[in-house]
Formats: sequence, C-alpha cells, structure tokens
Amino acid sequence: MSRHEILASSSLASIFALRMLGLFLILPIFALHAKTLPDGGNLTLVGLAMGIYGLSQACAQIPFGIASDKFGRKRIIVIGLILFALGALIAAASHTVMGILIGRAVQGAGAISAALTALIADSTREQHRTKAMAMVGGSIGITFALSLVIAPVLYQSIGMSGIFILTAVLAVAAIAVVIWVTPAAPSIVQGEKIPLRVVLKNPELMRLNLGVFVLHLSQVAMFVVVPSALVQYANIPLASHWKVYLPVVFGSFIAMLPAIFIGEKQGKMKQVFIFAIALLLLVQLGFWQFLDKPIVLIALLFAFFLAFNILEASQPSLVSRMAPPAAKGAALGVYNTMQALGLASGGFLGGWLNQHAGASTVFIVSAALSLFWLIIAGKMPELPRRAKTAVAE
Repeated sequence: MSRHEILASSSLASIFALRMLGLFLILPIFALHAKTLPDGGNLTLVGLAMGIYGLSQACAQIPFGIASDKFGRKRIIVIGLILFALGALIAAASHTVMGILIGRAVQGAGAISAALTALIADSTREQHRTKAMAMVGGSIGITFALSLVIAPVLYQSIGMSGIFILTAVLAVAAIAVVIWVTPAAPSIVQGEKIPLRVVLKNPELMRLNLGVFVLHLSQVAMFVVVPSALVQYANIPLASHWKVYLPVVFGSFIAMLPAIFIGEKQGKMKQVFIFAIALLLLVQLGFWQFLDKPIVLIALLFAFFLAFNILEASQPSLVSRMAPPAAKGAALGVYNTMQALGLASGGFLGGWLNQHAGASTVFIVSAALSLFWLIIAGKMPELPRRAKTAVAE
C-alpha cells in the first residue's frame, strides 16, 4: 500500500473506531441504568431505546450514500458526525428512557458508514482495498472488546450522562480527523446518472446485501445468549467477560490476515469468502450442541470472530468493486442499510426466540439463515485478480 492509501485507510478506520466506541460504550450498561429512570420499568421502551439507533441508521444510510456521490464524501461524513454528537448531547441531558430514545434516534440519523466505506474505496487501489476494509473491521472488533472493559468503569466514575458527553467529544475528535488528517479524496466519477433501482436489482449486490443482513443478525442474536452462557457454564462473572472477548477478538484478527492476503494475491477471494460463511454455519451448529462446554464455547467464539472479521473485511470491498462507479455511495448505502436492519432484527429475534423457544433455537435459526446464505454465495462468479492501478503516493 502507498503512503496515501495507508494514511487514508488508517485515518478512516480511526473515525469508525471513535464513532463505534461511542456506541458500544452504552451497550453493556444501559439496561442497568434504565432501571434508575422513571420510565425504566417499561422493558419494551428500554429495548426500543437500544434498537432505535439501528432503525434510524437503516432509514438514513441510502440518502447519505447518494448524497456522498453527489456532494462529496468528506462533507457528508462531517454532517453525519455533527448529528451523532447532537444526539449524544440530547441523550446526556435526558432523565427518562424516552429522552434517551430520542437522542439515540438522532445519533443513528448520522448514518455515515456508506460514505466512509465509499471514501476508502475511492482512496485505495483494488488490490489493496480488502486490506483497507480489514483495518476498519479490525478497529471495530477491537473497539467492541475495549468497550466491554472500560464501560463499567466509566459508568461508575462519570455516569451515563458523562458517557454520552464523552461520546459527543469522540464525534468531535472524529470530525477533526476528517478535516485535518484524512487525505483529500479523489474526484468522484461523474457520468450518466445511475437510478437507485439499478443498484437494488443488481444480483451480485443483492447477494452481498443478504449476506451482511444474515451476518449481523446472527451476531446480535448470538450475544443475547452467549454472555449468560459464559456466566452459567464457564463460571466467568460478567465483569470478567472482557478477559475472554479481548484475546478472542485480537487473536481472530491476526488469524484473519493470512487468509485475506493470500486470497487477494492468488485471486482466491471467492474461496476465502465461502470458507468464512461455512465456518459461520459450523459455529452456529457448535453453539447449538456444545453451549454448556466452557472450552468449546470459547473456541467457538474465536471461530465466530475469525469468520466475522473475514466477512466484514471482504464484503464492503466487493460491494465497492461490483457497484457502478457513479453509484458507489448508493450501493454502499443499501449495503449498510441491510447491515443496520440485521443489527436491529438480531436483537429482536434473538430476544424473542430466547424467551419463547429457548436459547438453542437462536442458534438453529441462525444456522438455517447461514446455510441459505452459503447456498446463495456458492453461485457467486469467480472473482478475477485485482487490477493493478496506480495511485498517487
């Protein structure tokens, strides 16, 4: 990778990380905090406050992606980060679940994932694009693990309002990175306007959009069950779960890199892609059968994050590669919309299945969806080797 590509990729990965840290810090402690609020006894409202972020993300991703095609990536990213910070301040000033719900809805409306991934695609050559996306996926995974470590400590020291204010500060820091650190983006390809329906009907993009929906639905649904399993079967208290997640996430990220590099270099990305989906299927079946075996449970977590990191790195790269150049932001907007819907659906479906049909059903349904994805992905055409195009140093 050139200096320009490394700087662009690392700075944009840091923006993802700063923004996602602000989101993830809320997850481990919000349900506990809600019990101290006047309307915290309404569990449906509490759940909606958690999920509204994903729903508003889903509504805004496509418009933000299209806007980034028309008005420029960096401008749209800054606008989205301003909305994210504003929503955090609304939530910080709120003393009810409903107020926090409104704040999180505003946060989610700053849907910049499509613009960010499109800017990474604009700033990197094809043969290095998956590596750049891997940096983003790794930063998100590490941020998730880090949030599990520091969220309880921050809650004890600065409270929920303080965490929301910290979230706003992180968003402002991300704006500074966009303006002063991220290199200027290349000019967006202009040409014949591509209707959104063309993007929506593209069969290869549809395949990838289905995949990201299944991946994130399975991720969230799984984490409805796994934390309790770590407590019940592995005798690991909630406060110590980071001791499992942190090495698992770091280790799986390192293990992912050879597969990505070899797949890119030898033109075997389809095989790597299929392997990761098959591994995801086996993990879900493993959780179904061996959830009560502590060592197997931790090994399955490692395997899950290995598959997850490979898919998180490769899919956005494939979307940017298969989308019409003038509609790259729109295509990534659709992709990120499906991702957000998967996150929201996974929480609802995982909770409902766990309550009404038992924990094993969560993994059976996730395995069935993964099998369907594997069948669909198997029909994907072979991917040619990356074209070696020049980029300015």
